[in-house]
Amino acid sequence: MNKEIKAKIIKVCDTKIAAKGENVGVSFYAFFKNKNDNPELLMEVAQWWILENKLDHFEKAVKIKEMVKSLS
Repeated sequence: MNKEIKAKIIKVCDTKIAAKGENVGVSFYAFFKNKNDNPELLMEVAQWWILENKLDHFEKAVKIKEMVKSLS
């Protein structure tokens, strides 16, 4: 994933955690607008989420944030 989407994922997770606490869940759709204006990036994140990491539809924002931060 490129650095822009990584930063956006971390920011969205931080915002959700601040608003709803450490147990809040997120879906990979949370990082995109309702309008599908970048299908390639959506598919890249979906592949990382579903195929590479075998994550459920909703995961804890804290977990996702840490996973993205650990990407090189």
